[in-house]
Amino acid sequence: MRGCMRRRLRAPPPVPAMSERLGKPTCLLVASAAAAGEPLRGQPRVARCPPASLPARPAVRVAPAPFPVSPAPPLPGVSAQSFLQCFTLSSSAFNLQVATPGGKSIDFVDVNESNMRWIQDFRMKSYANPAKLESIDGARYHALLIPNCPGAMTDLANSGYLAKILQHFCTENKPICAVGHGVAALCCATNEDKTWVFQGYSLTGPSVYELIRQPNFASLPIIVEDFVKDSGATFSASKPDAVHVVLDRHLVTGQNENSTLPAVQNLLILCNVSRK
Repeated sequence: MRGCMRRRLRAPPPVPAMSERLGKPTCLLVASAAAAGEPLRGQPRVARCPPASLPARPAVRVAPAPFPVSPAPPLPGVSAQSFLQCFTLSSSAFNLQVATPGGKSIDFVDVNESNMRWIQDFRMKSYANPAKLESIDGARYHALLIPNCPGAMTDLANSGYLAKILQHFCTENKPICAVGHGVAALCCATNEDKTWVFQGYSLTGPSVYELIRQPNFASLPIIVEDFVKDSGATFSASKPDAVHVVLDRHLVTGQNENSTLPAVQNLLILCNVSRK
């Protein structure tokens, strides 16, 4: 009799995803995990003469050293101020997932009195532990955001895993936003025929006039302006440190750290438009 009274237990219903519970789309925030002293990757940069129609760039002469010298180490990690602005502004509209190569912790640079407290509080949160970029499925996210990352030239610009994510986003016309040195991360996205997935796009990034001020300019593995033009896209830039944002289809790019806020604001507008 007791056996007849037993009820068959059913498995509990699946727990809805965080984005479903809060009604927010998901955004993947990709950051560099490069730290000071890591070796540069990629092929040596070759200087080229600009076309006659373009303004002449500042000439850089490097005197031959009397003995072999090691290249200057690349700038590390992620701009603290740009990351703060990207995270705080986008978290109001998205459920954010931070990801880095290998899931390594972020090495913040340019930490000052105005952002130090926020960075310290952020590091204590559970969501401050980045996911592994290698395990990310781009199909699960509605938007992609890359803050100003000086270290992107070291790791993200050569990431095959990020390349697959970017290819998916381009195929589906999902919103992408990259700021400052983070634009270098887009350089990894090439098709099977070696063409760039952003061929024909208009975008911006750090200008040569901004890069030349860096002490390790001669050893930078990639110059975004040169790469964009050589890959069949259109590059534009304003004066050094000026706010400059370019929107082309589903791609938003900001020239430098000062362009972070308007770039992210354009990303939010794109996502609102795409959801309607």
